[in-house]
Amino acid sequence: MNHALPAPASDATAGDHVGRPETRGIDQVPEAERHGRPSELFAIWAAPNVSYLSFVVGAALILMGLSLAQAIGITLVANLLWITTGVVAVSGPAAGTSGSVVSRAMYGVLGNRVVLVLTGWLIASAYLALNWSAASVAGIGLAKRLGLPDNAAVEAVIVCAIAGGTVLIAIFGHATIVRLYAALSAFLTLVFVVVTGYVLANTDWSYAPAEPLRGTALFATLTAGFTIVASTPLSYSNSPDLARYLPRGTNPIAIAGWTALGAYLPSVVFTSVGALAATTLDMSDPQRALESILPGWFIPLFVIAVVTNTMANNGMTAYSAGLAIQSVGVRLARIPAVVIIGVLGTTMTLFATLVFDFLTSVNTMLELVVVVTGPAMAVAVTDLLLRRNRYDGSALLAERRDGPFWYRAGVHWAGILAITVGGLTAAMCVTTSFWTGPLATATGDLDLAVPGGMLTAAAVYWGVARALRSIPRP
Repeated sequence: MNHALPAPASDATAGDHVGRPETRGIDQVPEAERHGRPSELFAIWAAPNVSYLSFVVGAALILMGLSLAQAIGITLVANLLWITTGVVAVSGPAAGTSGSVVSRAMYGVLGNRVVLVLTGWLIASAYLALNWSAASVAGIGLAKRLGLPDNAAVEAVIVCAIAGGTVLIAIFGHATIVRLYAALSAFLTLVFVVVTGYVLANTDWSYAPAEPLRGTALFATLTAGFTIVASTPLSYSNSPDLARYLPRGTNPIAIAGWTALGAYLPSVVFTSVGALAATTLDMSDPQRALESILPGWFIPLFVIAVVTNTMANNGMTAYSAGLAIQSVGVRLARIPAVVIIGVLGTTMTLFATLVFDFLTSVNTMLELVVVVTGPAMAVAVTDLLLRRNRYDGSALLAERRDGPFWYRAGVHWAGILAITVGGLTAAMCVTTSFWTGPLATATGDLDLAVPGGMLTAAAVYWGVARALRSIPRP
């Protein structure tokens, strides 16, 4: 049985061109159209992570009761998980197609569809909403300064405008993202360095919590903080999408290194700055707190940077989510698929912005998302290592019953069992404001969702794949 795929675009229209909408979807990138250098990945990953949301996360660590040294230590360690994002990226040039197609090797053609509905649609939409909410908070604050009415209609217009600009980036696609994000990285770094200067001038370097945490309470808070920070790198299993146009023979270490470094450096720096800000500022309202130390003339520029960063972050997410829609089997071209995911994310943003407290939404979302993203990332890395990055893009795109990735009834049970058991383990280990897993309760509220879920998923995948002999030995 041969399932229809979205028709590959012709070479004349599918080429990767700056300033022109990219029409290529999940079809394999021909060798003749491969181009670029792995160093370009640095700016692609830096632009989304020179981030206002990093300020918010860093401040949250201090608000949880950690000392400055503890917060920065957690930031340095948890962000090391960007290495997994870099490792997964190397499958893009090897297969020449999107990460949402490469994952057929892990879950099977049909099993992959189920996984992508969760990781490629729902979680992507939730991240779109989270980041758009951050930008909307900043944009709404600027609107009030400009004297615009403080009502739901104005807030809705701001959310939709930010979402529309983001979807436009995703529509223009890869070549435009590469060129645009290089400029955005420079602009955003300049603006956020200025903000950092004002934060450092107001930092209480002798800060200590009023009631320092000790014993079990300290370990519980450290693990919860680790989960919050680690949730961001674990959510970017779409890294192959941004590397797939690189020549097949590109050095995989360079791909992984530039990807991880581009994300790690700004994440560490600006999350730490958020923690420093919380030593003297009331960061329960990050927007108002940061504006209180900035000169009036600079505040509009700061808000523009916040909105621009969010559009860069979500542009990447929407781009990959559109590819995921095609990978599921929905017969849509890439651009309409991007529009659909944008509408879904906008709806969630309006709900989150108008109904929930922003900081509460951020913490809850980041604590819960690792239940899925941690095991999924572990499966992706394990599969890549078992196959030694030998992915056949043509075979992955062939949705045939006799194809190598049909497995049993279209499902690779090693992957399905791994992500399920890993997810259940993570859920039992997680600690949030409204759910604490039984294993977390038994260990004094230690949040071990990330290591528990990832190690379990990796072990199950390796063991079941070996038992089934479903992955040929290189």
